[in-house]
Amino acid sequence: MSELISADLVDLDLSAATKDAAARSLAERMVAAGRVTDLEGFLADVAAREAQMPTGLDGGIGIPHCRSAHVTEPTLAFGRSAAGIDFGAADGPADLIFLIAAPTGGDADHLSILSSLARQLMDEAFTGALRAAAEPARAAALIRGEQPDQQPEQQPEEEPEGEPQSGPQAASRSELEPGPGPEADGPRSADAPAPEPTAPEAAQEAPASAPFRIVAVTSCPTGIAHTYMAAESLAKAARAAEVELTVETQGSAGFQRLDPQLIAAADGVILAHDVEVRDRERFAGKPLVDVGVKAGINRPAELIAEVREKAARGPVPAADAPARPTAPMDQGAETTDGFATRLRTWLMTGVSYMVPFVAAGGLLIALAFAIGGYTVDKAPSVADHFLWTESASWAALFFQVGSTAFGFLVPVLAGFIAYGMADRPGLVPGFVGGAVALTVNAGFLGGLIAGLLAGAVVRAIQRVDVPPVLRGIMPVVVIPLLSSAAVGFLMFLVVGKPIAALQKALTGWLSGLSGANAVILGVLLGLMMCFDLGGPLNKVAYAFAVGGLANPNPGSLKVMAAVMAAGMVPPLAMALATTVRGRLFTRAERENGKAAWVLGASFITEGAIPFAAADPLRVIPSAMVGGAVTGGLSMAFGCTLRAPHGGVFVVPLIGQPLLYLLAVAAGTVVSAALVVLLKSLRAPAAGTPGTDAPAADATHPQVSTHREVTTH
Repeated sequence: MSELISADLVDLDLSAATKDAAARSLAERMVAAGRVTDLEGFLADVAAREAQMPTGLDGGIGIPHCRSAHVTEPTLAFGRSAAGIDFGAADGPADLIFLIAAPTGGDADHLSILSSLARQLMDEAFTGALRAAAEPARAAALIRGEQPDQQPEQQPEEEPEGEPQSGPQAASRSELEPGPGPEADGPRSADAPAPEPTAPEAAQEAPASAPFRIVAVTSCPTGIAHTYMAAESLAKAARAAEVELTVETQGSAGFQRLDPQLIAAADGVILAHDVEVRDRERFAGKPLVDVGVKAGINRPAELIAEVREKAARGPVPAADAPARPTAPMDQGAETTDGFATRLRTWLMTGVSYMVPFVAAGGLLIALAFAIGGYTVDKAPSVADHFLWTESASWAALFFQVGSTAFGFLVPVLAGFIAYGMADRPGLVPGFVGGAVALTVNAGFLGGLIAGLLAGAVVRAIQRVDVPPVLRGIMPVVVIPLLSSAAVGFLMFLVVGKPIAALQKALTGWLSGLSGANAVILGVLLGLMMCFDLGGPLNKVAYAFAVGGLANPNPGSLKVMAAVMAAGMVPPLAMALATTVRGRLFTRAERENGKAAWVLGASFITEGAIPFAAADPLRVIPSAMVGGAVTGGLSMAFGCTLRAPHGGVFVVPLIGQPLLYLLAVAAGTVVSAALVVLLKSLRAPAAGTPGTDAPAADATHPQVSTHREVTTH
């Protein structure tokens, strides 16, 4: 990888004002160097990755990156901005920007580039040298790992301890040499070879004072930058504290497990993670510090001091033991997050796992109705009667498979709400509680309550102090047994019947909705669908509508129609606005507008996110007004819908289809007119025709046109 970056891929005077413009400027250098074949396609891949999670890092660093079919070989471009560019970091704009490109299928190369660079970015001497570099060639040499005044082959084999190391390759090499293995993704020692020192000095000192040993695991949602930065930060703090540290980086390319002997010999454990730690039970009975991955980056010395303090207290209380896993959805949460924030996260977890069942089952049911008509639900079981040449048999097959998938909605919702609260031990009582909710006709609301009860019961059981001999069977036997019994009792005999009565009343209310009440509900649902464009409120409204399809009636079918109609409005409105008044939008927004036609027609509300991210104060209110108009009109027209997804492609399944399309068109026109009006009133300098980004507006991600139906 000596040619990972060259001088022509370095811009020490990057003048771009936004992250999109910065990525374009650096990508153009890659195109000129023959490393990227399609500029626009590559930038779309970069923007799609940026939309998943901001790539800004503390310390003034931005690392936009992606894998792309338009990249011919692993490449790194570097830009230095005097004014700074916002990449979403908490501490402000970035002045050092690294654009990393890897070819499709080049996972190992991509991870190697990113992880090595992330480690080196923790070295202030390295970033300081880049900020001071006067020539592109010197900056490129630093990043490649070459000594500024030496050829690569003249580098000394061992660098002095206090000397800054240069380049991602140097970081990876120097940090891995003392460790137990040669792979960057595997465990590595922070100070001396683990677990047994081999240096003569260590051998002489060990009998007098054995070093404090820590094993750690780092991970983050993408498994790339923060994972390795946390590992590097902990390693440096361990060296300063004269502690032996071995880190397992659970990155996106997999991980090499810590040696069981290392874990057994460890005096404490640090888990710095934002996703579930795999095989967490390995650390049972060890003093444990469990934090988000950013804590591992920002305060490693405190974490080491904390784990030493816990180890000094003696035996680990059951409440602190790693055998009691923290829920994956809580692992990245800050300690200041309130109950309401965590509750929303738990509920969203259940909804997100439920959505694929909705998409699969609902679209199969919709297809069955389209082929076999509305009497297909009366067809005999296809296991007993199926004719290959009859469309009615195929329609019955689709309906029965889709209905089976729909039967999992409430158990999956409850199971994964409990999973979000209590990790894997919550799955069994959650699924059991969800199934009981169906049995007692408590429906969607019953599933919500069952999931919360299951998570709460499991968390309560996990806090009970049990003898060490029983800890091994707790997650396999004791917790599933006790929690399932408790949740079953509560759902059957305590809360199930009241919830079922409430569900019946709600169903009856929806069935009887007419006139002004129906319109008001449609307006409210439209506002919710368009407020956060795929966020929590959008998901709540959508889940409410889908829950009604489990026991369809005229009211619930109207709700489903209003929700889908309103969800189509934001991307369609942005597409229309960029068509009729393109000069008010940047070039990237106009390109996104073309894709938004398809996204909106397919009921993918997230198609409007690039516009909302760039100009939220104008786009979001406009979208909400249009969504409210559409939702209210859909209810007023009495439109119904039996499919949970599909957009214009399920129009044959819509009651009052022409009026339904009129409602969508009316909301689209209202939103487009409002956003055009609001953008016309902004400062003239905010954007000019043909520019890459508006000067006065926030940056925005240019999302890929490839989005999955399961976003709802």
